[in-house]
Amino acid sequence: MKVGVFTPLLSNLSLPEALATLKSHGIDTCELGTGNYPGDAHCKLSMLDNPAALAEFRSMVSGEGFTISALSCHGNPLHPDPARARHDQEVSEKTILLAEKLGVPVVIDFSGCPGDAPGAKQPNWVTCPWPPEFLEVLKWQWDEVVAPYWIQRARFASDHGVKIAIEMHPGFVVYNPETLLKLRSIAGPALGCNYDPSHMFWQAIDPIAALRILGDAIFHVHAKDTQIYDRNLPMTGVLDTKPYTDERNRSWIFRTCGYGHGEEWWREFVSTLRMFGYDYVLSIEHEDSLLSPGEGLRRAAAFLKQIVPGEKPAAAWWV
Repeated sequence: MKVGVFTPLLSNLSLPEALATLKSHGIDTCELGTGNYPGDAHCKLSMLDNPAALAEFRSMVSGEGFTISALSCHGNPLHPDPARARHDQEVSEKTILLAEKLGVPVVIDFSGCPGDAPGAKQPNWVTCPWPPEFLEVLKWQWDEVVAPYWIQRARFASDHGVKIAIEMHPGFVVYNPETLLKLRSIAGPALGCNYDPSHMFWQAIDPIAALRILGDAIFHVHAKDTQIYDRNLPMTGVLDTKPYTDERNRSWIFRTCGYGHGEEWWREFVSTLRMFGYDYVLSIEHEDSLLSPGEGLRRAAAFLKQIVPGEKPAAAWWV
C-alpha cells in the first residue's frame, strides 16, 4: 500500500510543477482528473487523438518516476438535461479509452442522479420512502435510467481492460454500501467503488465497519477525513446544506487526514483495508476549508506516511 495524491489541489500548477511538488513530499503516485467536476488541469482527453502528445505525456510521467493510480471523471452521466448527460458520458467514455492506452487500471466516477420522470430539468435525490410517490420515482430511476446506463458502461470498461470505481456520495443514487452493492449486482464485477471514508462519517456510517461489507468491491481509496461538530448536529442532523465555508455553523466539515480522527483510527482503517485484500493506493484528496491546499497536502502526506505499511516516514505531520 502506498500514499498518492488526487491532483486537483495542485490545479494552479503545470503537470511538471505538480509532479515536482509531490516528489518533494516523497510521493510518486498520482490520481489525475480528466474533466467533469475534477477538471482536467493535468490530463487532457485530447491526447486520445494526438499520438505525439500522448507519448510526451507518458514520457513525462514515467520519466519523473511516477505511476498513475486512477483517472477521475466524477460527473453526473444520468443528469436529466440531455446535453449535460451526453457531455459527462462522453468524458467517461474517453477517460476509459485513455486509461486503456496508459495502462491505468481504474477510472473513478459518480453514479449520477436522474430526474423524477422523463422531461425533468434537475436531478431528484430520493432520501425517504414516504409519501409513496417517492418510491415510485426511485423505482423509475433505477429501472429506466440507472441500470441500462451502468450495465452498458461497465461492459464497455471491461472490454477495454479497465475497472470503474464509483465514489459513494449523497446527492447521487449510489451514496452508501447498500446502493453501491445494488449497482454492482446489476452491472457486474467490473464496477466497484472508490472508497472515501469522509463520506461515510457524515452519514453516520462507521467507515471501518463498511469496509467489511464492501470487501473486494473496493478498487481505489481516497484519504480524506470529516470532523463532526456535536454542538451543531442537533440543529441540522447530518443533512446540512449550509456552505462548506460556514464552518462555525455546520454540523460537519471535511478535514485533512489527522484533523478529524487521530492516528489510532487511521491505523485501524489501513489495517482493515489490508485485512480485506486492498493493497493499492491511499489517494490524498484535499477539501479542508480550514487549511490551504499546500498545508493540507504537506500535513496529510506526513501523517499518512507514519501509518501506511511500507512507506518511509516523513517529517512530523503536525509541524
